[in-house]
Amino acid sequence: MLAPVLDARQQALLAEERGLLGSLQVQLARLDLPAEDQEALARSIAQLDELFLLVVVGEFNAGKSAFINALLGERILEEGVTPTTTRVGLLRHGPAVGREPGGAGLDHLTAPVEVLRGMAIVDTPGTNAVAREHEALTRDFVPRSDLVLFVSSADRPFTESERAFVQAIREWGKKIVVVVNKIDILDSDQQVDEVVAFVADRMRALLGFSPDVFPVSSRLAQRAKGGEPAALAPSRFPALERYVSATLDADERLRLKLLNPLGVGAHLLDRHLAVTEERLELLREDVATVDDIDRQLTLYKEDLTRDFRFRLSDVEKVLLEFERRGLDFFDATLRLGRVFDLINQSKLKREFEQTVIADLPRLVERRVDEVIDWMVASDMRQWQAVMERLERRRLHHADRMVGRVGGGFEHDRARLLERVRREAQQAVETYDREAEASRLADSVQTAVASVAALQVGALGLGTVVVILATTTMADVTGILAAGAMSLIGLLVLPAKREMAKNELRGKVAAMRERLMGALTAQFDHERERSLLRLGEAMGPYTRFVRSERERLADARESLRGLRDRLHALRERVDSL
Repeated sequence: MLAPVLDARQQALLAEERGLLGSLQVQLARLDLPAEDQEALARSIAQLDELFLLVVVGEFNAGKSAFINALLGERILEEGVTPTTTRVGLLRHGPAVGREPGGAGLDHLTAPVEVLRGMAIVDTPGTNAVAREHEALTRDFVPRSDLVLFVSSADRPFTESERAFVQAIREWGKKIVVVVNKIDILDSDQQVDEVVAFVADRMRALLGFSPDVFPVSSRLAQRAKGGEPAALAPSRFPALERYVSATLDADERLRLKLLNPLGVGAHLLDRHLAVTEERLELLREDVATVDDIDRQLTLYKEDLTRDFRFRLSDVEKVLLEFERRGLDFFDATLRLGRVFDLINQSKLKREFEQTVIADLPRLVERRVDEVIDWMVASDMRQWQAVMERLERRRLHHADRMVGRVGGGFEHDRARLLERVRREAQQAVETYDREAEASRLADSVQTAVASVAALQVGALGLGTVVVILATTTMADVTGILAAGAMSLIGLLVLPAKREMAKNELRGKVAAMRERLMGALTAQFDHERERSLLRLGEAMGPYTRFVRSERERLADARESLRGLRDRLHALRERVDSL
């Protein structure tokens, strides 16, 4: 409806405005804009193709319906001392007075009144009424207005509830004109001027703007238009009518019409930009939590690796002691006085097992069990640390409302955080130390047996170590037995003994390397398995936090750019 009467410059502004608001719609939709906000913006854009919309609001019993009737010059709307307007009434020019229900609390009214040819007037239910749904109807219709006439009563001008409502209207970027009705109940013009000054001063002091304020008596104006011309001057209504007809000329109505959706867009943009900033702030703390847990896991891995090497040295000490006993055994056995014992391989092997192997299997098994217990305890402590960190995070923000304005951001974030915390808690509560230690012991035993090329079966780690040690020594004792008859003379014997000891060192070193390599590889695997489980539990939350931070950061930049463009366009429209 606007385009045919616009010049080239105005049409360019209109096209630019449509494009800008369309981009804003798309961007806000990506932020899960609430349905009511989406509708408010869409309706405001649609208003560009409709008549200028003058919306009359105010508290119940302020005389809104009487004021509109006085403005129209006919008694079109019902009046009364109780709330009579329970539905929004949209008045347009028509050949006859009529009313048709439009659904959703809206009635379409028509009247053959000249003032309605250039604009539509909206009568709204009173605010601060007993029926709160009436006030909701009014609040929902405000974003559609091009100009708001706020009607206050001279006997209770600018109450606190009125201040709150006017402030809400201002947040939508609306132009407001204040009408102080019922001045006929005041005793003098001085009192009228005092009330007007009071309203203007309060508006300026509390809301930071100075609206046009018109004192009127709608009752006297209706009487004047009904055949009592003497009532017109004291009604002070002509000044308001001149404002409507002169100030709100075609250019002014165009300016306000173009400013209306820009004001709505700016309001929604600022609101959701603030929500985006708050979400990013919340995510910054989530990112800090994730990074803290990542650092915690990195330190855990480093500490586990360092401590494991230290604890594994206890196992290595047992093997070194085994080697020392073997060397002592050769010093005590490989001599001329025991030459016939050396010929008896089975006896030599049995003595070697009793003297050298001795309690080696039990000691290795005990040391490995100690490492297993330590690793199981470390794993459990790490799960507890993650759980406690997430629990502190959850409790710290249990009452925060950030992110709940539109969409499922807060729900998704809270759900993932709770999921990770719950998994950690469940891992701690159901952690069976004995079962986990048994599983780890079996895996270590299997790894050691695999390196030794043995079938595990029902063998324990100690038995595997016995087999390793016995197999390792078999060649050495065999060499001794086979070479015993050639041990001739005092010169040959020391050389043979040194050769046997070197053979022993090599065999023990190989055995120690295989055993320690198997233990190290298995514990490294278990360490990575523990970290992987923690990483998998944290994964959904971590991915959400980082992807949302990137998405919201992009949205913030887009909104900031749209805000700058919108403000620049508003300044150009405002200068029309």
